[in-house]
Amino acid sequence: MPANVETVLRTTPLFANLSQKEMDALVARVSKRHFQRGELLFGEGDPCTGLFLVASGKIRIFKLSPAGREQVLGVEGPGSSFAEVPVFDGGNYPAAASALEDTEVLFISRKDFQSFCREHPDVALKVIAVVGSRLRRLVGIIEDLSFTTVRHRLIALISRLAESGGIRSKEGVHVELTMSHQDLAAELGTVRELISRNLSRLQAEGFLEVSGRKIIVKDLPGLKREQDASE
Repeated sequence: MPANVETVLRTTPLFANLSQKEMDALVARVSKRHFQRGELLFGEGDPCTGLFLVASGKIRIFKLSPAGREQVLGVEGPGSSFAEVPVFDGGNYPAAASALEDTEVLFISRKDFQSFCREHPDVALKVIAVVGSRLRRLVGIIEDLSFTTVRHRLIALISRLAESGGIRSKEGVHVELTMSHQDLAAELGTVRELISRNLSRLQAEGFLEVSGRKIIVKDLPGLKREQDASE
């Protein structure tokens, strides 16, 4: 079902506190765009045309190495904005964006958004806050890739999933991965073969039971000790 433009804007931190008059002026500058799963919104290095906001679905922000290896920088869901930096600095998009599922986004052209920010300086300050938060997240990704192993990052992810949404039974904590090993590798900054190899090793060590995307964490305390030991 198509999203209501004002409803989406009100759930976005950048625009949540606009007056009705200001909101009406912004809505008039917004267009809707639809993307199917896997479809590219823009590529890394493409000229920046404007700002995007997710109305429904999920968008993956990623970079590709010259060899074609993918590193996911973030996944943006409903209410999130992205591509703020090139809107202001005049550069190209520094990363690519594609739809993880069928997605509807709102689009505001670079010219219109800059004009709106000049009229409403509070919005520009909120953009700085959003960009600052994203920078902190990127620094965290750099730290993980620089100072931890694939095994550590994989254990941390599985432990987090087990604690936040795992289903406990007498066999252990049941977790279902929502992504393929290829997508998981892109998320963790490695290749699919290393994900499969580390899952097999953790299973052989008795921490997990793996069947496709379904995982039973048989020893969560032991798994967390493994994570702590590798830090």
